[in-house]
Amino acid sequence: MAISSDALIARLLAMHPKAIDLSLGRIGGLLEKLGDPHKRLPPTIHVAGTNGKGSTVAFMRAILEAQGLRVHVDTSPHLVRFNERIRLGRAGGGVFVEDAMLLDALTRCETANDGAAITFWEIVTAAAFLLFSEQPADVLLLEVGLGGRLDATNVIERPAAAVVTSIGMDHAEYLGDTLAKIAAEKAGIFKRGAPAVIAPQTYAEADAVLVAEAERRGAGPIWVGGQEFTLHEEAGRLVYQDEGRLMDLPLPRLAGRHQHINAATAIAALRAAGYDFSNAVFEAGVANADWPARMQRLSRGRLAEMCPAGSELWLDGGHNADGGRVLAAAMADLHDRNPAPLVMIVGMLGTKDTAAVLKPFAGLARLVVAVPIPGQQAARSPEDVAQQARSVGLEAWPSSSVSAALEDVSRMDWATPPRILICGSLYLAGEVLALNGTPPV
Repeated sequence: MAISSDALIARLLAMHPKAIDLSLGRIGGLLEKLGDPHKRLPPTIHVAGTNGKGSTVAFMRAILEAQGLRVHVDTSPHLVRFNERIRLGRAGGGVFVEDAMLLDALTRCETANDGAAITFWEIVTAAAFLLFSEQPADVLLLEVGLGGRLDATNVIERPAAAVVTSIGMDHAEYLGDTLAKIAAEKAGIFKRGAPAVIAPQTYAEADAVLVAEAERRGAGPIWVGGQEFTLHEEAGRLVYQDEGRLMDLPLPRLAGRHQHINAATAIAALRAAGYDFSNAVFEAGVANADWPARMQRLSRGRLAEMCPAGSELWLDGGHNADGGRVLAAAMADLHDRNPAPLVMIVGMLGTKDTAAVLKPFAGLARLVVAVPIPGQQAARSPEDVAQQARSVGLEAWPSSSVSAALEDVSRMDWATPPRILICGSLYLAGEVLALNGTPPV
């Protein structure tokens, strides 16, 4: 019986445990055995950062596809199916890699590796490079897995542009325990002679390190958010400006003011890489970009139907302190426009600072219902999450599942239908989209 791609992925996970071991030596050796597919890729825009990577990639893809270009995309993690990580460019819009094609690429990588030590992430990245090198496309949008300097994707020698989005504290055990150390690791994707694009930063310390590292590595030109490019909201529109361009753009479909920054960074990255499209193309891309589980409104599906009549159901995968801050700001904006009691359904991993994520919601959320994350041994117990929520002044109780939490909320007496936000983990977000019957497409 032929093995499925899901079965092979499970086998690779078992053979090469999903351990983080940052290095370029192992993947370099495997790629050489495969004929160096990473040297036969379309023009590549490489994207690192703590928050906003995926959304920035989504804006770039939407703009490039609005121009009619074929766009390969590599992102992680997936939400429902592994295939979501590899989107192959096609005329009229990209598609997730098919099972048979994914199985073939993974099998070839496993055979070439021949039992040598390697991590799961490295062998998956090699498979993606194989596919991207063999399928025709005009552009590759490549998202870093973790960090930048030693991430498996950083074998790209000369990107069309290297982009670093917002820097914050996350994965400190691997990248360093200060913003400066984390920023330096992310800046490792900057290459001599290649444009460097730095998103507007929350922390001046990170901004300074990114600029210094871009200069030290000989990247150029260097586009710094707030200097070489700016974006502001005016009369319900976005105004983007850089040295050579002024554009009046629609508000993004993606909710939250933080998405304005991601849209600006995407435009700057494309322009730095030499893609100078008409205003209409940029407008269409900004308006139509979509990125699941990032302030996503679930207006249909099984879980949506379980909510109280007239309520709203939102989903977000943010899982660090800065993610919590921007998510709380986005929910506060929604409340200002349409007041409704906010109920949060939260599941988080034990490696994340739950209190820091939830603290910005104190005084904003009426209730937190803590839930487990199915299949994740590293997840915090609902009792622990609830206790962390109470420690920052939120009313909270545990529940056995997202469905049970929604049933609890539906039984409560609401004078005004609530706004329900499920958040805390991309793993939880994937479970929610699967349960709701609305996986990414």
